[in-house]
Amino acid sequence: MLKLLKYMKKSIVPIMAIVVLLFIQALCDLTLPDYTSKIVNVGIQQGGVENAAPDIIRASEFEKLMLFVEESDKKLVLDHYTQISKESLSQSEYEEYLTEYPAIENEALYLLNDIDNQTQLALNSALAKPSIIVYNLTIGGPEVEAIMAQMTQGMPVGSIPEGMTIFDLFLSMEQEQLEMITQEVNNEFSAMPESLIEQTAVIYARGEYEAVGVDVDNMQSMYILFAGLKMLALALVSMTAAVIVVFLSSRIAATLGMDLRGKVFNKVVGFSNSEFDKFSTASLITRSTNDIQQIQLVMVMIFKIVIYAPIIGIGGIIKVLQTNASMLWIIGLILAIIFGVMGTLFAFAMPRFKIVQNLIDKLNRVTREILTGLSVIRAFSTEKHEEKRFDDANKELTKVNLFVNRIMTFMMPIMMLIMNAAAILIVWVGAKNIDAGAMQVGNLMAFIQYTMQIVMAFIMISMMSIMLPRASVSAKRIVEVIDTKACILDPENPQTFQKDKKGYVEFKDVSFRYPQAQEDVLQHITFTAKPGETTAIIGSTGSGKSTLVNLIPRFFDATEGSVMVDGVDVREVSQHDLRGKLGFVPQKGVLFSGTIASNIKYGAEDASQEQMEKAVRIAQATNFVEEKTDRFDSEISQGGTNVSGGQKQRLAIARAIATDPEIYVFDDSFSALDYKTDVALRNALNAETKESTVIIIAQRISTILQAEQIIVLDEGTIVGIGTHKELLKSCEVYLEIASSQLSKEELANE
Repeated sequence: MLKLLKYMKKSIVPIMAIVVLLFIQALCDLTLPDYTSKIVNVGIQQGGVENAAPDIIRASEFEKLMLFVEESDKKLVLDHYTQISKESLSQSEYEEYLTEYPAIENEALYLLNDIDNQTQLALNSALAKPSIIVYNLTIGGPEVEAIMAQMTQGMPVGSIPEGMTIFDLFLSMEQEQLEMITQEVNNEFSAMPESLIEQTAVIYARGEYEAVGVDVDNMQSMYILFAGLKMLALALVSMTAAVIVVFLSSRIAATLGMDLRGKVFNKVVGFSNSEFDKFSTASLITRSTNDIQQIQLVMVMIFKIVIYAPIIGIGGIIKVLQTNASMLWIIGLILAIIFGVMGTLFAFAMPRFKIVQNLIDKLNRVTREILTGLSVIRAFSTEKHEEKRFDDANKELTKVNLFVNRIMTFMMPIMMLIMNAAAILIVWVGAKNIDAGAMQVGNLMAFIQYTMQIVMAFIMISMMSIMLPRASVSAKRIVEVIDTKACILDPENPQTFQKDKKGYVEFKDVSFRYPQAQEDVLQHITFTAKPGETTAIIGSTGSGKSTLVNLIPRFFDATEGSVMVDGVDVREVSQHDLRGKLGFVPQKGVLFSGTIASNIKYGAEDASQEQMEKAVRIAQATNFVEEKTDRFDSEISQGGTNVSGGQKQRLAIARAIATDPEIYVFDDSFSALDYKTDVALRNALNAETKESTVIIIAQRISTILQAEQIIVLDEGTIVGIGTHKELLKSCEVYLEIASSQLSKEELANE
């Protein structure tokens, strides 16, 4: 997969945008549980009051709190609270305060200054315990009465003023004695968790807001409402980021798929026959379609999961540490179980993923063979055999896919079981912590959400580990094609053709051996084909005729010796320039889907109507073209299946003639023609190609009788060169071929 990264350079900007958007999405998703916790803890349990340190305190209550504030915290409190009264404010300012706090008339107040979060937390801690003390002493009760009795014990009768409160007693104490009592009270809170102390202190703050005329019910409703709106906004941002990420990643994956298909196609188009022997047609089709689709799918998932999952997983762990680190062991236990389950499943499934792509190749190959050879199958009534062959390949692929899918079906149920069991374990442990005052309900809910986010992140990564191996196999198969070094390459400094050698095709001691073969197919071939002459090549099946002419357009390169065109070695000129001089008609006539005109103009796009008609006339195809309703605009189906073999061959010949080449190469291109058409075509061709070089491979002696030069091949070597009459006298192999095709009278006449 890493080798494919170099093909994504054009997508750097979208990829960076995706990473940024994923961080934004993860930040939103990780923030949502915080607001859930706040709605429960602050909005519901604390009545919308967030801090133990109130924003406004009556002066009388402030003095009570200061009695129990530790000496080290008094400066902090006094520095951040400002006393105000009716006398210290202007009339407009006072009326504004009355609007906000209607119950403060004729009451001095202490207002909290604008402070940062860190200072707020410090004030909460400083005022939490004093708030609880003042609250409990204010509501009274037997315990408070007992404390008052103990404090007034020993005081003279009548020295206690009527209506004296416990706070008056504290105020009358000496500072050292008050500090000692405050220290003893604070020690009572030492075993109480800090979070529970602050939560309890909020009750006092809420009562203080109520005392100054604040609508605490409305405060609670507004807190929940605004928290909910913030959650909604975060959810919308997260959703928008997710949609954009999917859109961008889909674009990137589609672009990568398009580029890979283009590179594979361009590479394959440049393959010589040697490379085609390495990759089957079915395999190349699978690599260009199924394999690239696998990579596209995984590429979308990589951006959505492989990048996002670690962000959300690590972020979730950080949030858990901030929420309640004591329960982190639960997440560790869950992840260990998940990795154990995934490892077991992968051990069984992974080897099969590598087999699937090869089985798809096999199924494509069998399907292609059956569809291509359908007429032969019907002719020999082997439908049942081919059905069984297809069924075997299909069942083999299905069997492996079912095995993998059956294993993978266990994954989600097991994962859901683990997640639900984890939720139960968290609630059970969290309930104990809540009961002990070490945790709040909202924090437990947030912890569950963070745990689910972490677990889902690792599950998503695990799911990717299923898809990545298969995509990795596909990537290797694609890179294998792209990185294949073609045997036939253009020279770095192409030479130009020699004008005084125009049309000359020379073979100079040429030998050729197929890659990995043990023996040469052609051995020491030497001859010259001149312009204005016809050079015919004949020989028994397998003698190397087609291989020989395939060396001229560089479908293969000679192993030894050199093939010269226009006085230059074909390896020293560009393939485009070389093939531009040739009119090549292969042994098997190939037509492309389109029209008759598009096929004839395939090598000469700017050919005029007159040139097409001339090419068709020479190729003896005029009759059947004229019989078509749309003539040159008549449709040709894929592979030319809607025309006969002879018509296909004549159109292929017309296509070569339309390019008006210097050199014609006919690789047994008259085999599907009847004798009459063959003679007419060769006569018309001879008249048209008087100045061109014509090389013909033929099986029939009648096709090459008039050739100026006939080359006889036998097992890859030249056993005779000459005219028809000369070879009958000098070449035994040629005489055998002629004897098998001509009557004794014809041979005697010759």
